[in-house]
Amino acid sequence: MYKIIDNEDILYFISLLGKENVIQKENIKADYHKDELGTIYGIPDLLLFVHNTEEVSSIMKYASSKIIPVTVRGAGTGLVGGCVAIHGGILLDTSKMNHILELDEDNLTLTVEAGVLIMDIFEYVESRGFYYPPNPGETSATIGGNIATNAGGMKAVKYGVTRDFIRAIEVVMPSGEIELLGRKVVKDSSGYSLKNLIIGSEGTLAIITKAILKIIPKPKHFISLLIPFESVDDALESVTRIGKLPVLMTAIEFFERETIGFAEEFLGKKFPDSGSAAYILIAFDAMTASELKASYEIVANLCLEQLSAKDVYIVDTKERSDSVWKARSAFLEAIKASTTEMDECDVVLPRNSMASYIKFIRSLSEKHNMRLPSFGHAGDGNLHIYLCKDQMSDSTFEKTKQIVFDELYLRATVVGGLVSGEHGIGYAKVDYLKKQIGKTQIDLMKHIKNGFDPNHILNPDKVI
Repeated sequence: MYKIIDNEDILYFISLLGKENVIQKENIKADYHKDELGTIYGIPDLLLFVHNTEEVSSIMKYASSKIIPVTVRGAGTGLVGGCVAIHGGILLDTSKMNHILELDEDNLTLTVEAGVLIMDIFEYVESRGFYYPPNPGETSATIGGNIATNAGGMKAVKYGVTRDFIRAIEVVMPSGEIELLGRKVVKDSSGYSLKNLIIGSEGTLAIITKAILKIIPKPKHFISLLIPFESVDDALESVTRIGKLPVLMTAIEFFERETIGFAEEFLGKKFPDSGSAAYILIAFDAMTASELKASYEIVANLCLEQLSAKDVYIVDTKERSDSVWKARSAFLEAIKASTTEMDECDVVLPRNSMASYIKFIRSLSEKHNMRLPSFGHAGDGNLHIYLCKDQMSDSTFEKTKQIVFDELYLRATVVGGLVSGEHGIGYAKVDYLKKQIGKTQIDLMKHIKNGFDPNHILNPDKVI
């Protein structure tokens, strides 16, 4: 159904963007055939580097008139194939749209282009006394990619996810029209929330080119508690009790001893404590030292006096914080380095179902003789499970992986969870989403897709 790109098309894009920004199929580097996880592959016919909204608009007008598929790519840090051009066509790289445009201190907003990296947003606002809380863990991701997947991360417990910090977005429609969805306002009851429809739509409805982000005053004090437990059950059951306290925690992370071992080997650094079965890592921030102390002491006392914590380590220096949080941030890469190949399952569960789900993961590991290390955001029920190939043959791994995925996602559905907490659906999870939410909701999503993109040229066959 899609037009095969020919020399006439190539000449048009060169005239629009310049020869250096138009890369033809045979010259496109292999990194552009996949995302960070690398389980979904697709080779684009053209890789186009864009520098502004007007260029994106012109490309989409042309692609719409010719029925050429367009897939948008930021930093390529996704894990479900969302930025992979599985139908060829155009891969639109927004990484050069990387300018911070405005800091509005009166309205507490930051206006940025879609290709700005999360780490650059953090550095810019924090050096000026402000704070952008959503942190997906992968700070080399672009803000456009974060918005497209509604990225979550560790701080969702207190601050919410990316959606909660988007005031407005500028988008290019599949037809090439440029629209601003939302404004620099706190409230908005002005019709359907098209802005929130685009957030999390994974590049299937429109192309995000700019964003107006909500920022807040930067907290002045930070501290973390590292809490070891004798068992996974003790750790996860404690999360439920901790979550009921009248305290706002920034993050509540869960991981096991095995995962710490991977991080130690990967980073070449010892973790402060690696002799316990499971750990809860809790972060706090506050404007005053007294507020911070009152919060973390309530949690520490509960863990030591009423729960089964072995100890409570206060992480209150930069050195200690780096040793703990750098290890936590390296978990994905550390597990990846521990095996020959892996795939990933991202589920979100009711928090009180996490302990039983971890037990289920262990039973699957034994049943299928597959290593399934996991860790997660215990505060919001988001678990990441990694399916490791190790010494399996290619055919055995593919067969076993499919069976394990089916059982993991089915179990998540049974306990009232969802098939993705923060990584999105992309191409890898299309069938699992369909099984979970059913025909009526899928049909509604298809109607929305058709309304935005009747020719299905934007990121085709993703999500639905």
